[in-house]
Amino acid sequence: QVQVVESGGGSVQAGGSLRLSCVVSGFTHNHYCMGWFRQAPGKEHEAVAAVDMDSRQAYGDSMEGRFTISRDTTKNTLFLQMNNLRANDTAMYFCAADHCFSAFGFLRLPRTNGFWGRGTQVTVSS
Repeated sequence: QVQVVESGGGSVQAGGSLRLSCVVSGFTHNHYCMGWFRQAPGKEHEAVAAVDMDSRQAYGDSMEGRFTISRDTTKNTLFLQMNNLRANDTAMYFCAADHCFSAFGFLRLPRTNGFWGRGTQVTVSS
């Protein structure tokens, strides 16, 4: 059984930084993508970034630059470094994992597919 567990959320002032972590267990191989998605109250589910099994990265619209995704395949762990946070980055951030063809394609993963964590809340105050 695949399990996905996020950590690292919290409250920070605008301009600050946070680092999210996600641990995936239960896959019998590492041929899967991992990614970060977010959803703010009243807004649609949004792709933040994804990485494939060879650490090739893809970012959602307007995400690259302040956000950096990385993956430690030896520990089945995914990270999201978030810098210069803004109030509109406030959201629940979810980690997901699933088989994929590319990191770019994984950005389109619907909530009904793949394996998802319960989310970690990020709150940015202005």
